[in-house]
Amino acid sequence: MPAEGRAGRAVLRTAIAGQRRRVVTASLLGMGHQACEVLVPVVIGLVIDEAVATGDAPVLLRWLLVLGVLFLALSTCYRTSARITDAAGEHAAHRLRGELGDRVLDPRGGADTGRLPGALTALATGDAARVGAVAAAVPYAAAALAGLAVSAVALLRISVPLGLLILLGVPPLLWAGHRISRPLERRSEVEQERAAHASGVAADLVAGLRVLKGIGAEAAAVSRYRGTSRASLAAALRAAVSRAWHDGAILVLTGMFIVAIALVGAHLAMRDLISVGELVAAVGLAQFLLGPFQLLTYVSGEFAQGRASADRIAEVLASPPAVTTGAAPAAGTGSEDAHAPGEGAAAGRLALRGVVHGALRGVDLDAAPGELLGVVARDPAEAADLLRCLGRETDPDEGEIGVDGHPLTALDPDAVRRTVLVAHHDADLFESSLLDNVRAGTGLDDAALGPALAAAAADDVARTLPHGGRTLLTERGRSLSGGQRQRVALARALAADPPVLVLHDPTTAVDAVTEARVAARLRELRRGRTTVLVTTSPALLAVTDRVVVLDGGAVRAEGSHGDLVAGDAAYRSAVLA
Repeated sequence: MPAEGRAGRAVLRTAIAGQRRRVVTASLLGMGHQACEVLVPVVIGLVIDEAVATGDAPVLLRWLLVLGVLFLALSTCYRTSARITDAAGEHAAHRLRGELGDRVLDPRGGADTGRLPGALTALATGDAARVGAVAAAVPYAAAALAGLAVSAVALLRISVPLGLLILLGVPPLLWAGHRISRPLERRSEVEQERAAHASGVAADLVAGLRVLKGIGAEAAAVSRYRGTSRASLAAALRAAVSRAWHDGAILVLTGMFIVAIALVGAHLAMRDLISVGELVAAVGLAQFLLGPFQLLTYVSGEFAQGRASADRIAEVLASPPAVTTGAAPAAGTGSEDAHAPGEGAAAGRLALRGVVHGALRGVDLDAAPGELLGVVARDPAEAADLLRCLGRETDPDEGEIGVDGHPLTALDPDAVRRTVLVAHHDADLFESSLLDNVRAGTGLDDAALGPALAAAAADDVARTLPHGGRTLLTERGRSLSGGQRQRVALARALAADPPVLVLHDPTTAVDAVTEARVAARLRELRRGRTTVLVTTSPALLAVTDRVVVLDGGAVRAEGSHGDLVAGDAAYRSAVLA
């Protein structure tokens, strides 16, 4: 068995084991329901033989009372079992969503590698629900098998050939059902994969809708989604056809089996080997058997689809981390205040030595504590790779990045990000108030947010809103303009006040006057704290203490902004063009 299949089955076993109490309780109740269902035709046969055939009214009343008790018991068992079974499925799916959420939010990353956000959402919804359905299907399987077993015993008491027919015929039917479910399992996996991809593409297009409209690429975007959606539809239809063939084939097999039981019973009655009441009971049991077989058909389909979804979930849960986990926390990143001054606080000395990753080809640079350092990368890929390494989204292939003399790879990733905060220029906002977006879990009161709002010129944004900073923003902050969103995101990064703040093009969408104001206020607010500005904005670079120029994947030049503008033509071209 492939490793993926073993991991998927482990996910299924864990999902079922996590709901063991509910599954066992529901199974026992379901078995009781099926046992009562079996006894109904048996009791009816006894009524015919012992009361109707003899005309004994007291016996008839006694057996009718027994039938009433049976119906009360089976209905109670059914309702209670169904409620517990549904709860088991929902709780199993919820637990899986929690595990997927923990893996996606793991500070080491890696779960989203090669996957669109919408695909992960589909895994946590559709696939988790299908695995949860397997936990809910187990009690149905137990009930169906109990029904078959009790039916076999009842038929053995009526006629040994009828009982043996069930005992010997059920195992081949179960084996055939398992074999028939194989194509459904394969096509269900493809169906879920295509659906997840379509969901991811849709989320990606919606997130970039404004940009697509701005560049007139709506037609290309629609064409892309239409193709993805059609592929998903085709996979869903193939899975539906497979499910139909699966269910139809199982019903044909079970129908033939039930007909065989009825024919054998009729033959035995014609030869006076069983009574009329026993024949009625046998026919009733044969009709009853359709229920357990339908349950087994349902369970077989749920297991086939659940195994496919479990394989996909197992693949995400087993995703290798993007970065390693260090044992030591970074200085000043304890559980109390990650940037509190005093003993243990991070000084903010940043050092890169021979860093090689992607477009970076041996970068060496230093940022002294409290320095405002500008970094100009002529190739956007160099900037992107530098930011990924500084934010510990990935580790360098070669070389080392350290903070205050400690290699980042030796530190806990979550603690590193509280010491070195990388704020990307395309950061998203949340569906909350403007102030809550800036506060973002820091616990600061409204007054304490004032300096960060002013430095990012986000206070101007608040004044234009109907309820000021308490105005609720729409999803991803789309009720604001691009420049307004950028200012609020910058204010959020400044309010966090980390020992080392790395800002990537924080003012690309604001006007020149606002940009100059942000640059001056930014320098003042971050005085004494290490700040790295990865940008080509001359207004921002003008307020830096020093500028480092990346070209060809390495540091090509460094100096003040004024000196580089005066003496470096390539720098002038990159910054002033």
